[in-house]
Amino acid sequence: MSHKVLIMGAAGRDFHVFNTCYRDNKEFEVVAFTATQIPHIDDRRYPAALAGSLYPDGIKIYPEENLTDLIKEKAVDEVVFAYSDVSLGYVEERKQLVESLGAKFSTYDIDATMLPSIRPVVAVCATRTGCGKSQTSRRVMDLLKEQGKRVVVIRHPMPYGDLAAQAVQRFATFEDLNTHECTIEEREEYEPHIQNGFVVYAGVDYKAILEQAEQEADVVIWDGGNNDTPFYKPDLWITVTDPHRAGHELEYFPGTENFTRADMLIINKIDSAQPEGIAEIEENARKLNPTATVVRARSPLTVPSSDFIRGKRVLAVEDGPTLTHGGMQFGAAVVAARMYGAAELVDPRPWAVGEIAETFKKYPDIGPLLPAMGYGDVQVMDLETTINAVDCDMVLVGTPISLARIIDIEKPSLRVTYRLAEEGTALADALSTLSKDSK
Repeated sequence: MSHKVLIMGAAGRDFHVFNTCYRDNKEFEVVAFTATQIPHIDDRRYPAALAGSLYPDGIKIYPEENLTDLIKEKAVDEVVFAYSDVSLGYVEERKQLVESLGAKFSTYDIDATMLPSIRPVVAVCATRTGCGKSQTSRRVMDLLKEQGKRVVVIRHPMPYGDLAAQAVQRFATFEDLNTHECTIEEREEYEPHIQNGFVVYAGVDYKAILEQAEQEADVVIWDGGNNDTPFYKPDLWITVTDPHRAGHELEYFPGTENFTRADMLIINKIDSAQPEGIAEIEENARKLNPTATVVRARSPLTVPSSDFIRGKRVLAVEDGPTLTHGGMQFGAAVVAARMYGAAELVDPRPWAVGEIAETFKKYPDIGPLLPAMGYGDVQVMDLETTINAVDCDMVLVGTPISLARIIDIEKPSLRVTYRLAEEGTALADALSTLSKDSK
């Protein structure tokens, strides 16, 4: 009799765990997935086209709220926890629940889910959502391009639509984003790379994705999501840390693994963080990952027409996941508003409608700024309606993409961006010696 497994996920890591550890494995029967964190991803089915010959009907995806009933009804032997950016206490609570119902609880096997590549792989990961992975990935890619390398980026999955159709996705132009009907969250990750002239891959089947990407790359960049571990075995493992949340590198799953296993630790945002936060991360690095190269980096802002901010009542719109499950209460827009003398940060909550209002209810600690949530057409429309209803003088957009490309912002607006400015040459030196024999 096969071992019955339920995989707890959030539309990404869970599917990769299935593909690498359970697909076509007759010793196990994956009886269900559960989904959380992201809206509109439950009540779907992992399709037969991806699930393999053992699952001719695919595998049903349920809301995580059904976990207790599912364990009982499907006689689950083991629950595998397979999503990211949650506290170790949160994981322990799920463990206690599962074990109280008589099932085994485990987290996913990190090494078994890191696929090997024929190309050198640079993995950019983090200890929490919102540390600065995206700006770090862009900096890494620019340095490799200067060295004459062909670089392709593979992004952590965000398959929120038709899973079979999204098995392997390639993005080389802005038109490709429209073709694949990308959400705001997907566009935020893909568009900056495309704008800089790089090809982006993403999807569901990361073995097939890698095989295709390797054909047009000298170096593959793994551009991680949340604080997840790499899907590919890295030749250079970079982990970005945030001194505004010092100590979180020891407290959040699976970011602790990224912190203790990285070849290079980047302490980002040193230009806005307190010295004691920087020192705490450095001390934790010495204790837990003493062989890692530690690099300090600033996150300087690019703000066009900063004079327009002074004295204005500003609505700050920030990256959605960073504010929600990332737990941050500010981003580029808030930093720019404070730096350039805004009169007030206007609280958008009185004007929030629909799914944006629901987001504030789910995450009550966000504060007086607006998360740019856009996981579907309804949410995008609610975001647009909310922005245009807020009584403010101007909108500061701190998202990785220009929201004006997607929604109609009726008020004066400015987009604020970050870049990585590392100290020293350690990052460039590590990339210049990169090869399949570098580890």
